[in-house]
Amino acid sequence: MPQKTRCNSTLASNPNKPTADVAATQPGCAFAQITLGGGCHWCTEAVFQRLSGVIKVEQGWARSNPPADAWSEAVTVHFNPEQISLTELVRVHLHTHSATKAHSMRGKYRSALYFRNHNLNHNHNQQQRLAKILTVLGNEFPAPLITQILPLEGFKASSAEYQNYYQTDPDRPFCRVYIVPKLAKLARLLDDDKS
Repeated sequence: MPQKTRCNSTLASNPNKPTADVAATQPGCAFAQITLGGGCHWCTEAVFQRLSGVIKVEQGWARSNPPADAWSEAVTVHFNPEQISLTELVRVHLHTHSATKAHSMRGKYRSALYFRNHNLNHNHNQQQRLAKILTVLGNEFPAPLITQILPLEGFKASSAEYQNYYQTDPDRPFCRVYIVPKLAKLARLLDDDKS
């Protein structure tokens, strides 16, 4: 699914620090990417910045085709598939947002996995792969997943002042109330995987 080029991502392998934009320092280096929607993009950004193998996280808004063509909060995760798999990223995403709840804020927080809509044959394979991943991971939840698989028709980044929201000031009240609990949930999920 994702494009793969061998790149040195050791600069971004510390899960306790914000990831560096390693691709920018290595011309011709292309990592894989996936766009994910589900919850507040400040929260989602902080979660994925903690993962080893994630190179860069862009937070903003994504849209697809009707009826999912309204802008919804999302992140684009650039990652090294030799260090972290697409399945692992989707699993983290599903476990760190309300992937089974059709709450009233779903317009703003669409639960979705967006595939790149460039090549008809390639995007069909992406769609099938994501469907298989959701089917397998759905067994980890007591209720059915509501996460959609959608073609990405647009992504616009948040303004610079909101990028790296948690990393720039983890003591903000929003960070303490909403992001810290998600990071604790991520830590428990990763600990469970080790046992």
